Amino acid sequence: MTGAFDSQRNGCGETLLVPEFESDYVQPRNITLWLPPGYGTEHDQRYRVIYAHDGQNLFDPQTSFAGVDWGIDEAMCRLLPGGDISNALVVGIWNTPDRYREYDPQKVFEAYLSPQEKTEYAREYGRPMADRYLKFIVQELKPFIDRSYRTLPEMADTFLIGSSMGGLISAYGLCEYPEVFAGAACLSTHWPAGEGKMADYLADRLPDPQTHRLYFDYGTETIDAQYEPFQLRVDEVLRRRGYLEGHHWVTRKFIGEDHSERAWRRRVEIPLRFLLK
Repeated sequence: MTGAFDSQRNGCGETLLVPEFESDYVQPRNITLWLPPGYGTEHDQRYRVIYAHDGQNLFDPQTSFAGVDWGIDEAMCRLLPGGDISNALVVGIWNTPDRYREYDPQKVFEAYLSPQEKTEYAREYGRPMADRYLKFIVQELKPFIDRSYRTLPEMADTFLIGSSMGGLISAYGLCEYPEVFAGAACLSTHWPAGEGKMADYLADRLPDPQTHRLYFDYGTETIDAQYEPFQLRVDEVLRRRGYLEGHHWVTRKFIGEDHSERAWRRRVEIPLRFLLK
């Protein structure tokens, strides 16, 4: 299924790359895996796992869009010594030219758009294929990670994180596979996708707040300036579905922040704390 991992140590854990991970559902793509400090010596310890979208943007500025990475490895290494979070592996799933379609919630398109909206939407963006992308993660990638590394494979220890369309697929993945994922962190979620109907889907499909958690945030500049009305509607859906703000769910507004890796790098510690507390 895969080639061998290339390994790189950078003083903050170890980053491994497997090129062109193959799939029966979506086109092959690179996978970057970050192992925390001590993974190679603590042979009895098992680790929680975060599956992160847009994996090329997470650890290395040389592969990241616009030359700025999220610095998730650095953020983890700042948080771990103080006990702010539990230890975890981070699996970075690189995107492909099909990124928009893979991250675009498929059932929103299928069940919440009118026939005319579907026709116009498919003409502009293509038909969503998020269900195939999630099958790749759940049925192929996760079993490989659990088989190859010392993970805690249960739902309570498995999470999703992403930004923009990656935030959208993280929320969608939590709803589609509530038995697999316990939490999702959605940064600058691109709510206008799917004709803005994601809130209707969430109202119908949100999982049990007693066992699941959601983090949302947004800025006020560039594309993020569009998001507040959508986010306020989603927040109301969460309240109606029994999510307690500050406990089962958090929404943060970052005044002056834009839609960029640089902005997400500045605040990535916050969703990591929320998921791994």
